Amino acid sequence: MRTAEQLRYLILAAQREGNRQLTVLLSEIGVTPAQSEALRIIGDHGPLALRELGDMLVCDTGTSPSRIVDRLVAAGLVERTTSEHDRRQVRLMLTEQGRDKALRVAEIENRLYDLLDRASEGADIGAFLRFLDGFTRQSPAGSALANRLAAEKKQTE
Repeated sequence: MRTAEQLRYLILAAQREGNRQLTVLLSEIGVTPAQSEALRIIGDHGPLALRELGDMLVCDTGTSPSRIVDRLVAAGLVERTTSEHDRRQVRLMLTEQGRDKALRVAEIENRLYDLLDRASEGADIGAFLRFLDGFTRQSPAGSALANRLAAEKKQTE
């Protein structure tokens, strides 16, 4: 097996295993990984327009942001509000129940990150992150992550 092929399958296996573990942990609170990602983004950066949320979602491209939001609204975790200035402009924000759920999601994510920290002890993670960033930079998911990182940087300035 070529090194590049092994790398491809190891990345795929790691992604699937991480998502499997995250799905199991999130099932404790009744949300999917895509829903949890949307909750965290809205909680961290909201209120947001649907398009802004979509620009920061890294989850599967087959998952529509509007479908995710519809489910979160139906569950009472997100509310849509119409802009006073432009009725076509809808803003998304977490309800009180949504803020509580987002905090629980953060706790669950931290449990997964602790596992990843332990698994990566002694490895040159900086080099691996630079490689993955370079590989994904021009992809929709890479762009979404870059948008989220830029929004986080802007908040801390």
